[in-house]
Amino acid sequence: MKIGFIGIGVMGESMARHLLEGGHALTVYNRTRQKAERLLAQGAAWADGPGACARNQDAVFTIVGFPKDVEQVYLGPEGILENARPGALIVDMTTTSPRLWQNIAAQARQRGLRPLDAPVSGGDSGARNATLSIMVGGDEADFQACLPLFELMGRNVTHTGGPGSGQHTKMANQIAVAGTVASVAEAVRYGEACGLDAGRMLACISAGAAGSWQMSNNGPKMVSGDYAPGFYIKHFIKDMLIAVEEAQGHGAELAVLKTVLGMYEDLQQKGQGDLGTQALIEHYR
Repeated sequence: MKIGFIGIGVMGESMARHLLEGGHALTVYNRTRQKAERLLAQGAAWADGPGACARNQDAVFTIVGFPKDVEQVYLGPEGILENARPGALIVDMTTTSPRLWQNIAAQARQRGLRPLDAPVSGGDSGARNATLSIMVGGDEADFQACLPLFELMGRNVTHTGGPGSGQHTKMANQIAVAGTVASVAEAVRYGEACGLDAGRMLACISAGAAGSWQMSNNGPKMVSGDYAPGFYIKHFIKDMLIAVEEAQGHGAELAVLKTVLGMYEDLQQKGQGDLGTQALIEHYR
């Protein structure tokens, strides 16, 4: 297939590479061309903008930063909707507003396009190892058509319902992550305060009922002070704010989420928004 891929970042580069190595013809666009150089060296083609990247493709994938970035790449005369050919799959893998995507999807269908919202979970390691969980909203037929491409990037691919349902599922994922990463940070801080070997303590409790992906992957990074971003604090704050807004709109009160959001906002105010989410331990220290 001919595929356009927009957003060559911490996760996007690996995801695009899996498509390229799967034998597909890949065209890429990123605001900073330098980040795409490794893919270009492997045979990907370069486009000068979102519209150019979408033109004449069978499928177009996007994974960008914030809702405003999603709007920018999809809407307007140089956006995907105006330039993708009728019948093309357009797949946003950004975590963004469900309502925003439902609006974009409605416009896409009017143009004969096949929209899917497909946010992911698994961080940079999941993207690198093609083990992402992919939560897909949209028409069943479009999901089935895109499934072979999703399976190049992820291991757990689920059709969650109609347009926007992938984003709502990702909100549920981020709500669960918020509480879990905070609980791991609290456990590490407690172990340190009590004079335990925090690494040994984590190895012990992660094998029992307290075990989780956050504990096994981000817990050791908290102990060692490795705050390199597998997932940026600034992006997690964006996700949590969307979840809070959606929860309020649906009459749900999420006290733990709001508490953890406040902790991360405090770190961002201290200039730490570009650190990985495991840096939450610094709030406790």
